[in-house]
Amino acid sequence: MTISDKAGLTRELRRIALQAGAAIMDHYHTDFEVIHKEDNSPVTAADRDAEAIILAGLLAVAPDIPVVSEEAAAGGHVPEFGDCFFLVDPLDGTKEFINKNGEFTVNIALVEHRQPVAGVVYAPAKERMFFGYGSGKAFEETVTASKEGDSEGKARAIAARKPDADGLIVIASRTHRDTKTDEYLNLYKVKEFLAAGSSLKFCLIAAGEADLYPRHGRTMEWDTAAGHAVLAAAGGSVTQLDGTPLLYGKTERGLDNPYFVARGAIS
Repeated sequence: MTISDKAGLTRELRRIALQAGAAIMDHYHTDFEVIHKEDNSPVTAADRDAEAIILAGLLAVAPDIPVVSEEAAAGGHVPEFGDCFFLVDPLDGTKEFINKNGEFTVNIALVEHRQPVAGVVYAPAKERMFFGYGSGKAFEETVTASKEGDSEGKARAIAARKPDADGLIVIASRTHRDTKTDEYLNLYKVKEFLAAGSSLKFCLIAAGEADLYPRHGRTMEWDTAAGHAVLAAAGGSVTQLDGTPLLYGKTERGLDNPYFVARGAIS
């Protein structure tokens, strides 16, 4: 199935993300329990409540499109999918959520023909919503999470920038910085480092606030697809380290990603 009205779909994804964000924020201000999955990664009731809202929302909006979602996948539930499917991370940056630094996001992306073609990244604690649905169609709005999914924000267009001549602003993971990343960055003239959690790193590049995000560690497709869609819409790119496209639906890899680099409009 191909969805032609990407703008209309993205409007629905934003509504669902706001509802999921409201559920997350209900937990954020409590003393929630942290459970560890088999891979030792943390999960909370906020992850699961947000996922339930998103799955129900997507079923209502696009019942014929399969959904691959992090917590369901962790439980062994990955549906069969073809050229068109959703990738969902209901709470990306669970460690950031646990640490209560606000740098966690709701990620919903539509993948067609192995590329993310529409995506929403919502950081409810920061009230920043990023979304994109095709070249030149990248936006940000300031909006409070809402159980009804109402959006009162005014969206503004965003675009990736070309770096300044005096060097790059590099953004890296707050919790996953490693020596391989540092070695890679020796190839570039870097003037400033920023740290951020979750898929916000893609979005800050899309908004022209940073230039480069290299990742030399394990990520899953649901971690990156929505941010990838926003950045691509803003004129940036996400590739493997050798410059080939980062593709999705990699069932042969168990839906994990190779190392990659996200760039702004670097000429």
